[in-house]
Amino acid sequence: MAKGKRIHLLDEIRGVAIICMVFFHAFYTMTYLFDMALGRTLLNFFAPASPWFAGLFVLISGISCRLSRSNAKRGAKLLAIALALTLVTWALETYAGFAGLTIRFGILHLLAVCMLLYALIGRGTDRLPFLLALPLWTALFLVTRPLSDGYLWLFGYRAALPEAVVNCPWLFPIGIVAPGFASADYYPLLPWMCLFFLGANLGKWFAEGKLPAFFYNQHIRPVAFCGRNTLWIYLAHQPVIYGILWVVTQIVK
Repeated sequence: MAKGKRIHLLDEIRGVAIICMVFFHAFYTMTYLFDMALGRTLLNFFAPASPWFAGLFVLISGISCRLSRSNAKRGAKLLAIALALTLVTWALETYAGFAGLTIRFGILHLLAVCMLLYALIGRGTDRLPFLLALPLWTALFLVTRPLSDGYLWLFGYRAALPEAVVNCPWLFPIGIVAPGFASADYYPLLPWMCLFFLGANLGKWFAEGKLPAFFYNQHIRPVAFCGRNTLWIYLAHQPVIYGILWVVTQIVK
């Protein structure tokens, strides 16, 4: 297959991930904004799967960065949108009474910063052979996974972070959260950037345009459409969910 041909399978996998994310946020909204018992049941059932489809989304985004002409431009635009989202959610929480709605460092912030980092250091990380990159990024992910809980996991041993570090209020972008920190959507750089850079390394094969034909065929058009429009779905889905649930609650009163 020639380079530059769209890899529809990536769109479909990304589409599945964003659809799962929409359902998860719907259950979250049902539970915490509308106090629906059904929402709590569904949220508790679905919650264990949430990190898996989020991780898949980040991994695919890393692969896709190898297919982009300018990660710096994409990252800068996405960061501007992410910061605007922070401002809007903060305003809604502060002035409209939507408690806990502020997104301080969500998945859009994560992906934007990862794109910018890749634009800066991607050439260096790309030199890692995949057989070295896979265990390296996987180990770093596992070690930093509990960072927001105040420690590192050193393969069976918990290494607690210094209290001064944990109490610093400005380290939340990298995964260290001070007491009282809250974010409606929270995906810090550590551990999630490890999956992004692992995907970027894996993306070498995708960028070469030599994948089996199955990757380039479109199998489920609606899912592929969702995968091509994840940003707009992410920005629009929460207001739509809230509006639908508000109407439902008014009808069943």
